[in-house]
Amino acid sequence: MTQGEPPPPSHRSRPTMREVAALAGVAIKTVSRVVNGVPTVDPVIVARVREAADQLGYRPNLTASSLRRGDGRTATIGMLVEDAANPFSAALTRTVENVARERGVLVLIGSLDEDPARERELARALVDRRVDGLVIVPAGRDHSYLISEQRSGTCVVFVDREAGLLDADAVVSDNRRGAITATDHLLKNGHRRIAYLGDSASIPTAAQRFDGYRHALELAHIPFDDEIVRHTGASEEAAIAATEQILSLPDPPTALFTSQNLVTIGAVRALRALGLQNTVAHMGFDDFPLADILTPGISVIAQDIEQMGRTAAEMLFSRLDGDQSPTRTVTVPTRLIERGSGEITAGEPRHD
Repeated sequence: MTQGEPPPPSHRSRPTMREVAALAGVAIKTVSRVVNGVPTVDPVIVARVREAADQLGYRPNLTASSLRRGDGRTATIGMLVEDAANPFSAALTRTVENVARERGVLVLIGSLDEDPARERELARALVDRRVDGLVIVPAGRDHSYLISEQRSGTCVVFVDREAGLLDADAVVSDNRRGAITATDHLLKNGHRRIAYLGDSASIPTAAQRFDGYRHALELAHIPFDDEIVRHTGASEEAAIAATEQILSLPDPPTALFTSQNLVTIGAVRALRALGLQNTVAHMGFDDFPLADILTPGISVIAQDIEQMGRTAAEMLFSRLDGDQSPTRTVTVPTRLIERGSGEITAGEPRHD
């Protein structure tokens, strides 16, 4: 390094507010007011300070600023989802992020992989980083570990599933009613042997959808047959294997109800590989990309993910703004989307 040359970026200290003030020719307090958006600062001074900050590459220390604020807020929230790569989780996260962005709040995201221990670990890690609140799609059923955090002022809202052993707001889909609608739709198209493939039965949403499936069969006076039921977990590969196995039975089903989007995708792949996509009717729970451009299109029970995410974010920010009303659970309706696969009638192949 030659004389007068600045040190490499990795060894340089970050520019300080004092350096910005010196370059702009103003007091440190003036720089602070500009950084914090105080509206009474002369616009000419604001422009000069910002120009100096840009020239130096100065960025305010938001963590330090939050410590100086009277409310202790950090303008961050944490969001924990099943899997950030899953279409449902991705859409939910994006909606919460959009609401947070409107308020100048950053969202820190983690994936739980249906692991309660990982949920506790990541939730505590986010709380340790002083997030103002948490939006959680829970993996576990015991959330009492968050009681002390609630008492310390951390607001928590649950999405997709309600909290266990914790008094907290929640936003959920009407899973049972959606599953009843899906099964009824297949029944109305003449099917009497309807297979069920879903996520692990230990997951509350999966249990609610399975209950809806069984209830619809019971109302139609159709005996429940465990032989055509599979709780595969959220895995395309497992769903492919389960679909192939069920359809190879001596008395195979004429219709499938797949109650999770990755399970639905696996079933679609299996049906197409077997050449049965126009013969076996298929209803899925949760929409997914490209479902409408397949032949036939995949009929689904769609969750209103945008409404769920926006409602959860607004509930969280309402709590952060001081809402002390009793906690509540908001149930968001689902809707049936007919695209072709769910409208294949029993014994009549469909060709679109």
